[in-house]
Amino acid sequence: MSSLGRDRLALRSVKGLEFWRLLGTGKGNDTSPSVDVRRTAMFAVWASETDYELFMSSHRVARKWADEVESWSVRLAVVGGGGSWRGVHVAERVDHAAESGAIAVVTRANVRLRSWRAFGIAGGPVNADLHRAEGLIDVVGIGEAPVGKLATFSLWQSAEHITQWAYGSVEHLEVMRRTRDERWYSEEMFVRFAPYASVGTWDGRDPLG
Repeated sequence: MSSLGRDRLALRSVKGLEFWRLLGTGKGNDTSPSVDVRRTAMFAVWASETDYELFMSSHRVARKWADEVESWSVRLAVVGGGGSWRGVHVAERVDHAAESGAIAVVTRANVRLRSWRAFGIAGGPVNADLHRAEGLIDVVGIGEAPVGKLATFSLWQSAEHITQWAYGSVEHLEVMRRTRDERWYSEEMFVRFAPYASVGTWDGRDPLG
């Protein structure tokens, strides 16, 4: 956990790194509020493939990741979605033609302090229903400090499976309704990506392999 602070300083001047967030993760594949202090994540937007490859091959932060017990990275092309992350609109470059195979989804929100308790209670049934969803490959909860800046990263077999669960789950539909009616979030984002290259392992295997 202490390395998150040091790594933030080291990443501020990386060439081609247009947007990035270092993140904590939840326990296992639980998307309800929890913390695994042994595991971290990074979401990044790069100016070019060359900048990304140079970083991964030579930067001290990336080399440190490679020396850990386990690490996994995936390259993603935006295929749809919207919203913002700390005021940055991530989904401006869209390629709908890439939405034909596996899909990765990043959802994130800043939960208003007054809504934190209601959000936490409602999240349990949604988390349980998500893990029963057909087509879900894997999922992890991710987030930033302070408490209330939450996100999920999930992998699905297809876009159709995402739509089927998102609009077919009674639990998820109810949370979406309450999110809108009770204004739980001060900022939110939902973006779909096409994963096109991955390396390493996540819980002992490459989920896209």
